[in-house]
Amino acid sequence: MRGPNYWSVDQGSLIVLKIQLDDIAESEVNTVMQKAILEIPALSSKHHIQDHVQKGLPLLIKHLAVELQCMAEMPCTYARSRAGSNKGEHFIIVEYTIEEAGVHAAKTALHITEALLKGEPVDIKSHISELNEIRHSRKLGATSADILDAVKERKIPFRRFDNGSLIILGYGNKQQKIRTAVTDSTSGLGIELAGDKEETKKMLAEANVPVPKGILVYSEAGLRERIIEVKFPVVIKPLDGNHGRGVTTNIMDVEKAVFGFTIAKKISKAVILEEYIEGNDYRFLVINFKLIAVAKRTPAFVKGDGKSTIQQLVDEENKNPERGSEEKHVLAIIKIDEVTKKILSEKNLSADSIPASGEIIVLKDTANISAGGTAEDVTETVHPENIFMAERVAKMFNLNICGIDVMAKAVDIPITREVGAVIEVNAGPGLRMHSNPQGGKIRDVASPIVEMMFPTPQHARIPIVAVTGTNGKTTTTRMIAHLAKHAGHTPGFCTTEGIYVDGHMTFEGDCTGYLSAHDVLFDPVVDFAVLECARGGILKSGLGFDHCDISVVTNITEDHLGLKDINTLEDMAKVKSVVARSTTKNGYSILNADNDLSYKIMDDLECNVALFSMKSENERIKEHVKNGGLAATVESGYVIVHKGKTKIQIELIDNIPVTFKGKASYMIKNILPAVLTGIISGFTVDEIQKGLKTFYPSPHLTPGRMNLFDFTRFKVMIDYAHNMDGFFELKRFLDEVEDSPKVGLIAVAGDRRDEDIRHVGLLAATMFDKIIIKHDKDLRGRTAENISELLLEGISQINKAVPTMIISEEKEAIEYALDNAEKGSFILICAGIVSETVDQVSQLYKINSLITQIH
Repeated sequence: MRGPNYWSVDQGSLIVLKIQLDDIAESEVNTVMQKAILEIPALSSKHHIQDHVQKGLPLLIKHLAVELQCMAEMPCTYARSRAGSNKGEHFIIVEYTIEEAGVHAAKTALHITEALLKGEPVDIKSHISELNEIRHSRKLGATSADILDAVKERKIPFRRFDNGSLIILGYGNKQQKIRTAVTDSTSGLGIELAGDKEETKKMLAEANVPVPKGILVYSEAGLRERIIEVKFPVVIKPLDGNHGRGVTTNIMDVEKAVFGFTIAKKISKAVILEEYIEGNDYRFLVINFKLIAVAKRTPAFVKGDGKSTIQQLVDEENKNPERGSEEKHVLAIIKIDEVTKKILSEKNLSADSIPASGEIIVLKDTANISAGGTAEDVTETVHPENIFMAERVAKMFNLNICGIDVMAKAVDIPITREVGAVIEVNAGPGLRMHSNPQGGKIRDVASPIVEMMFPTPQHARIPIVAVTGTNGKTTTTRMIAHLAKHAGHTPGFCTTEGIYVDGHMTFEGDCTGYLSAHDVLFDPVVDFAVLECARGGILKSGLGFDHCDISVVTNITEDHLGLKDINTLEDMAKVKSVVARSTTKNGYSILNADNDLSYKIMDDLECNVALFSMKSENERIKEHVKNGGLAATVESGYVIVHKGKTKIQIELIDNIPVTFKGKASYMIKNILPAVLTGIISGFTVDEIQKGLKTFYPSPHLTPGRMNLFDFTRFKVMIDYAHNMDGFFELKRFLDEVEDSPKVGLIAVAGDRRDEDIRHVGLLAATMFDKIIIKHDKDLRGRTAENISELLLEGISQINKAVPTMIISEEKEAIEYALDNAEKGSFILICAGIVSETVDQVSQLYKINSLITQIH
């Protein structure tokens, strides 16, 4: 699960493990638990499983799955187990930090339990090692991790792109991107300028900012020739390096200068030779052109104890739990590289030398944290003139996140040429030296970055409407998006046909789950999202968002029962209620007052509720509006919105094309929640009216939903009716249709229950004068013969005499029906794959029109 789900609306990141257990004696369970405690003591000290032996192995498995992740430094707490509907069936539900690790931990917990039951040995260390490998493969860098923590704290939606360092923050057209400490609004030119150290110095110098004097050299010969232009001591560094790589400082002779040149040349073709500024190394951090923090950096060093070698002292320091190469480590590992060896050799030392007790041995030329340096916060000591200088420098380069490196004797006095200089300007500076210094005050430097991008969490969000129910979801979704378009929005929506952005299909397929919702929400064009949330998607991965502003539950009736452990209507209502319960407290859930199960969801909601009904005298509606509630009904042929005692006349139903002059009652049921959504969203009545009047039952706007083709001699309608309730609504419509004979091309999905398939046949026998049974391409576990047999059984219960034939292939069935259509007949095609059915009939209709024109 990746969002609000059947098991928990509040806890989105869950692994659900379904298991089948044989009867196991309590004494045997106790033995297994004791063995598990020996392997992982925390199962006792932390989870106290020994006190709940009667709860059986599901208890052990869930706590194992959580504790394994905790041992691999992925903290989790949420763990539940539920008995299934069948004997011995259980569901284990546990939290995860990293999805892949959660799946691995759940499976491993099961395998460990099975091994302990069989008396087989288990290797906990290897399992933890595997989980650590997964964590390491998904880790973020220190700066990105800090920023993401601030993002999560503010509940700003985000998407990590391809498990890399690029993070997309915010939904739709509100989104912004960030990689480490560079945002998509950070000046590209500023980044380029800061990357060229020579150009940086020239810009700073022209603005009278103190900088070290220096020259650019390209060869060793050039270095030897021009080094006299810069007085010793000098610094040599690559023109376009970063993180202190290739920098050699405090050079006192030509030999070391050549060494430094060789190191720098490995990183950059051009090398800077500049005067060495005496003083301390400081990093000024400017965010949104305001100074946020200043750290004093110290190069990596060790302190002698009179008996250990420098190598041994380094090895001991590297054992410091704060040092390491992972995101949790605030300090880097100290490496004795060629720069370190050079520094030591100049002092007639080596890695094998033993410093005197208390002697400080500096190991690096630079104080960069990435090279093993340490940091101390000195923000509160910075002189106002230096604050002004840092903020001014950031504006010169137009860098909204900027790290400024300064060498100076101190920062509590104004930095002038006599006191210090600006050494470098850095785009995308690291944050850990400020958020986790080794001395001074810890600074929250990630929050200002996030607040710069999104002053409030709401700045990162667009309106989200989530639509669920048994029938009418797709049409309601499309209608709401259509109204939003007329209200000036750029809507994105997903349905059973595909993903659409501003009316353009970007992906074709059944798109009613988590991934499709994400595609809509993270599309940079969209400013209003309408998401169809089907049963299957909710059960598979949960919702693709943390919460919505408006939810719609069209109805809850019998369909898809017996699938994915949803066996009763009450189970189905719980699935659909996930959408309603994900609504924000200030948002609205729109419920069907004519449908008991939909209306009952109201009892579990903390948000506002709006109701709709086909009956203006519905007692639930009357009570709701009496208490000041919002509702929509049909009254005297009009769509009416009730705001407490106030009534707003929206539109005459006969003027709304999709209702077929009021004959399609189930389309009216879709209109009511769509209108309520418009009212709640602030659309004007005029905008809603225009939207309703231009929403035609066409293949473009409502593919597969009452698409009518008026051929010369007969009419053809395509509809996606696929369950009892859908067929019943079609019957009500057909009862108003005068055309005759009525021919039905029917099919039922094979994953429906036997009784559901028979009922469709039974209803078809009351609707049509002729029936053609066809089959979907995906039979979903049944044979075509079995489906036909059950449909025929249902048909024969009502009318054995109704002419019925079987043409399994839908394309052939359509061709046959149209080729043999009687004059005046009305042919209803229950579409399997809507796009294919619409395309086929559309082509036949074009041919018919051409022939008619010729005649």
